[in-house]
Amino acid sequence: MISVTRFARTIQYPGDPDQIVAAVVVRDDRVLLCHRSADHRWYPDVWDLAGGHVDAGETPASALVRELREELGVVIEEPVEPELARIVTDGFDLRIWLVRQWTGEPTNTAPDEHDDVAWFGTAELAGLHLADESFRSLITEVLTRQARR
Repeated sequence: MISVTRFARTIQYPGDPDQIVAAVVVRDDRVLLCHRSADHRWYPDVWDLAGGHVDAGETPASALVRELREELGVVIEEPVEPELARIVTDGFDLRIWLVRQWTGEPTNTAPDEHDDVAWFGTAELAGLHLADESFRSLITEVLTRQARR
């Protein structure tokens, strides 16, 4: 991977992993997940975190604001806290933030991406096929901490 940082911007060159952002959206002791359509090209028929690709000229934090507005119809403040987690592979660089506050009621505003959105508690996670297995432990940890609040 080749990347050059100039003036607080990272310029990516071909072969770099896709930049992706996602949110662990939490209300009370539940997490909101999006079910990717069975005919989706990437990661079909799995439950996933809301989010998506960082567009050219966007920061990851501003991409998260845009993605949650596009996918869930909610407005969040641009995150200023560090990412909750980061997963880097040869194919993608995924940054994940915890989101506890938003304006609007989350709904599936991207039916071409997801065929359902739903709230899940810790006990319900065990039976879900997730886009990335590491999400299960991350979400469980977040919900466990949330329950102690």
